[in-house]
Amino acid sequence: MFKHRYILPLLAAIAVGAGLAATQAACAQDTLTQRVQEEKGMNLPARGMSMAQVEKQYGQPLRKLSPRGGDSTVHPTINRWEYASFIVYFEKSRVIHSVLNTPAGNNRNPGAAN
Repeated sequence: MFKHRYILPLLAAIAVGAGLAATQAACAQDTLTQRVQEEKGMNLPARGMSMAQVEKQYGQPLRKLSPRGGDSTVHPTINRWEYASFIVYFEKSRVIHSVLNTPAGNNRNPGAAN
């Protein structure tokens, strides 16, 4: 059984750990919020644009990454095109999302997800 002299240091360690986790969560939230604000200010391909429209407006992508999914109607084919500062995600042939290609994001090396 624990002796009383161990309880106070244990509680202090738990409090420090909880504080650290809260600080990291707040920093991550700030980074995500900043990234979303940056994306809103950028001229990124809009949801619903076709592949042809994206290529006409933004030019050839640096890379067309290998498609994912497509094994059923529940998992449609997702295509990813990488440009210098953003990545475009297509469901079949329509844009579903565009994201900045930033060091703060987890899309720094989309080719690794091949």
